[in-house]
Amino acid sequence: MISEDAIEGEFVERGSTLAVRQEEVPAAAPSLFATEDPVEVIQKAVAVADALKAVVVAKGLVKKIGIKEYPLVEGLVMKVSQGGSGNWGTVPMPPNDPKGKHADEITDLVKFEQGLAGEK
Repeated sequence: MISEDAIEGEFVERGSTLAVRQEEVPAAAPSLFATEDPVEVIQKAVAVADALKAVVVAKGLVKKIGIKEYPLVEGLVMKVSQGGSGNWGTVPMPPNDPKGKHADEITDLVKFEQGLAGEK
């Protein structure tokens, strides 16, 4: 059915042929864990956390207090600041503060993160 309603528009002639312009839909950016499934994300995050814990323990960056091991703030600050490979899985972590100019801010972030570990 053809509508009898008037519409506003403008006709601009740009040559004698018609062409259909198709807009490309950008591909979705890859996610950190290569999945959008929340269950798979959690499973993969737990695996990464377990691997990271093993490295932290192996590098002596923990202190046992009672029956629990707690990461040392100074060691984590150093790792976050300097970055490196082999400590964070297969992807090297770039240095975040190689010159140590932001050690206080990184220390605050690590202490904040450590404070979250005690919350349940």
